[in-house]
Amino acid sequence: MADPSSYRPKPGQIPDSPGVYKFRDEHRRVIYVGKAKSLRQRLASYFQDLSGLHPRTRTMVTTAASVEWTVVSTEVEALQLEYSWIKEFDPRFNVKYRDDKSYPYLAVTMNEQFPRVQVMRGQKKKGVRYFGPYGHAWAIRDTVDLLLRVFPVRTCSAGVFKNAARTGRPCLLGYIGKCSAPCVERVSPEEHRELAEEFCDFMAGRTGTYIRRLESRMTDAAEEMEYERAARLRDDIEALKKAMEKSAVVLADATDADLIALAEDELEAAVQIFHVRGGRVRGQRGWVTDKVEAVTTGDLVEHALQQLYGEETGDSVPKEVLVPALPELVEPVQEWLAERRGSNVSLRIPQRGDKKALMETVQRNALQALGLHKTKRASDLTTRSRALEEIAEALDLDSAPLRIECYDISHLQGDDVVASMVVFEDGLARKSEYRRFQIKGFEGQDDVRSMHEVITRRFRRYIAEKEKTGEWADGETGLTEEDGRPKRFAYPPQLVVVDGGQPQVAAAKRALDELGIDDIAVCGLAKRLEEVWVPGEDDPVVLPRTSEGLYLLQRVRDEAHRFAITYQRAKRARRFRASPLDDVPGLGETRKQALIKHFGSVKKLRSATIDQICEVPGIGRKTAEAITVALAQAAPAAPAVNTATGEIMEDTEDTEDTEDAAGTTDAESETTAGSTGEPVSAGSSDERRGQER
Repeated sequence: MADPSSYRPKPGQIPDSPGVYKFRDEHRRVIYVGKAKSLRQRLASYFQDLSGLHPRTRTMVTTAASVEWTVVSTEVEALQLEYSWIKEFDPRFNVKYRDDKSYPYLAVTMNEQFPRVQVMRGQKKKGVRYFGPYGHAWAIRDTVDLLLRVFPVRTCSAGVFKNAARTGRPCLLGYIGKCSAPCVERVSPEEHRELAEEFCDFMAGRTGTYIRRLESRMTDAAEEMEYERAARLRDDIEALKKAMEKSAVVLADATDADLIALAEDELEAAVQIFHVRGGRVRGQRGWVTDKVEAVTTGDLVEHALQQLYGEETGDSVPKEVLVPALPELVEPVQEWLAERRGSNVSLRIPQRGDKKALMETVQRNALQALGLHKTKRASDLTTRSRALEEIAEALDLDSAPLRIECYDISHLQGDDVVASMVVFEDGLARKSEYRRFQIKGFEGQDDVRSMHEVITRRFRRYIAEKEKTGEWADGETGLTEEDGRPKRFAYPPQLVVVDGGQPQVAAAKRALDELGIDDIAVCGLAKRLEEVWVPGEDDPVVLPRTSEGLYLLQRVRDEAHRFAITYQRAKRARRFRASPLDDVPGLGETRKQALIKHFGSVKKLRSATIDQICEVPGIGRKTAEAITVALAQAAPAAPAVNTATGEIMEDTEDTEDTEDAAGTTDAESETTAGSTGEPVSAGSSDERRGQER
């Protein structure tokens, strides 16, 4: 484990400007990529006391061995560069991008009388102009929102459009000038279609001519002293330029081209396509295919061209298509592309310059897509079987572990220590078998001792069930309760996985040995380098990064972490909203709320007499006396203080007491800690709550 101070940049060395940064491990592998408005402030947040960092951030900075950065001129460029680096390096601590097949497109339905701009997914439809695909639907909506003030094209659904036409009243966008309102005939169908055509031209990359036209009109309006119209045109130009900033220029001279790259092995091939229009990356798509026949790279390129342009015509086929290898028969393919486009198309391999550099980036994306595809088929039976066989081989087990149990410990700086047990059978989660534990044997923070206690309690129950059924010699009738449901701890696993390294593994093995159990394998998965530890070994078992077995162990470990931290947060939330009224025997939620509603707060209830409490419907004298005793024994909450003025906020206790007694405190959202995701910076909400594991 590296010490972050060993590679911390010197003071003043980090620039105070936008940029993108990379953390590398000792093997020079990029493990995290991030962007920042100020590199100096963001990087400084990583180099602080480790106890103040979020667990995933702490793991990242202790795994890293160096940090480097690249300065850019704008935040938009930082976003583009971050995206490129994530695709290029596939850092293990970054959030993973979803499959390209689910990426949305910006579509303009030119096949309708009144074309509509909308987000579309799935198969393309005839007569619809498509732009993209985009990484996120919100990116499309941001772009459309900027362009609607210049091209007020219809965006509403057919139902909204018909209702507006029936009532004669346009929607809100029509009133604020972001729709030309063809539904109420503010513009004719021909005028609205012309707006849609201009919108499509702008999205296709023909931006310079339109902006110059607007600038000329703005100048003319200013000279004619029509300043309001000139100001409106000025704002339109700024909106268009802002929309253009969302796509960084990657090729000079306003090039229109598609770049196709391949990554392949003996069985499969991944295809990645970058769509460049006007020198800017306007979209990306890709797919993975099985190599069911003996094909060369050139043959794969030819198949990709057929699938990509088979249903496209006109400008959807660019002037230039860049590929990693040419088909065996180039001329027929080129002629076919030219026929689809209606003019000449250049099909070639980039040799030098920006185009070759961009092709290398597309190639790295294709390699990443193929790698992700090989590890995402968790629902495939063949893949799961292979994963279980790889685990059995790596851990030297007699057979594949059909039932795997994983344990994790969670706490907040030693408080509310809990543990989770998740179960995977045949490589799939079986949530009905999940169990959770409260650590009862001691107080404080000791993950090793906690793991020993949990394993002991779980398998002591297993032994008890085993003794009741007499080794299950007469069949498996003893495995179920009287109502037919399985007993809670009756089934033994073939493999116990613990979240941690050597100490946790040794504790789990010691607990099994003390119980006399020697037929259950134990291993641990350490988060830092995803190493698999087994009892009694000084060196870990290192599974390949592309191993299906490692991927399954990671899923099991991450699910245990999620289940543990969810329970720990729920337990903590219940403790925070505890009320003195909870200790009154027989006083339920309904009567608690009736008391608070009658008196207004616990503070006022505490000062009430027994007779006054008896006036509340449903509260008898005996219950009123119990309430008075409970409130007298409970110390009142300390008053809140305004840190800015020093003023004591007397009403705070009333409000808090009301929430506590009524049980209306906001619940914390569930977080899948330990899953693949971006490290949380030092200013996140989790870190403000403290060091949580």
